[in-house]
Amino acid sequence: MMVRIGMVQMNVKYHCLKENMIHAEEMIKQAKEMGAELCVLPECMDIGWGTPFASQYASRIPGEVSDVLCEFAKKYRIWVASGLTERDGNAVYNSAILISEQGRIVSKHRKINIVTDVEKMYAVGDCLSLVDTPFGKIALSICADNLIESSCIGHSLGRMGVQLMLSPCSWAVAPENYGREYGDEWHETYRELSDSYNMAIVGVSNVGEVTFGDWKGYKAIGNSIAYDSDGTCLISLPYGEEAECVKIVDVSIRECQLRGTELAEHLYKRRV
Repeated sequence: MMVRIGMVQMNVKYHCLKENMIHAEEMIKQAKEMGAELCVLPECMDIGWGTPFASQYASRIPGEVSDVLCEFAKKYRIWVASGLTERDGNAVYNSAILISEQGRIVSKHRKINIVTDVEKMYAVGDCLSLVDTPFGKIALSICADNLIESSCIGHSLGRMGVQLMLSPCSWAVAPENYGREYGDEWHETYRELSDSYNMAIVGVSNVGEVTFGDWKGYKAIGNSIAYDSDGTCLISLPYGEEAECVKIVDVSIRECQLRGTELAEHLYKRRV
């Protein structure tokens, strides 16, 4: 089975919730018009990633902000995966949701691998899950959840039978590294997980400057990537703080034939 995915590499402006949501609708509409059945937006696309004011701007899920995204999904008849800043009691989470084309939230993930210098802004997620959809078994992860040192998260999802992983991201580089080759750390993990479990993976980053917090001055550079279910990199989107775009990628959905101990033994033999 094939699914046509819109990779929405949008410019996310810090603390500009209304402007970001208006812009998100424009890009979701564009993805739909380009033939997407499902689209992926970046990490914390509501107010920006890593802001020390996350607690001030965070909202509940479901809640006012997620409700707007649900309206967009229903209006354009498209599935939407997006990062959001979530409040739950006194805790703030870096979260992602998956919304059906009927405008219903069917899955939520809270980021587990919280990056250095923002540990005090976000609480750590405490569970993994997948959901059955018309496109197969889908799971959400967020950005650094897929770094090589936290690849146990992706491996766990692979062992659970996930066929398509959607990952809102915010890939930022220091000013002195801007323009240099980037992305090996993501390709390494995406390739390994895809090849090991026949899991397609789509990671979508924002673009623009980080204007608040300990990462202030860094550049979010897009360079979003998609891997097919056979370990092949299908596409790498443009690089740069102004590289906003919507790109469509056709991803094949397959089922890993191995399960449980048989799968564990197969993976072990590949490593020795």
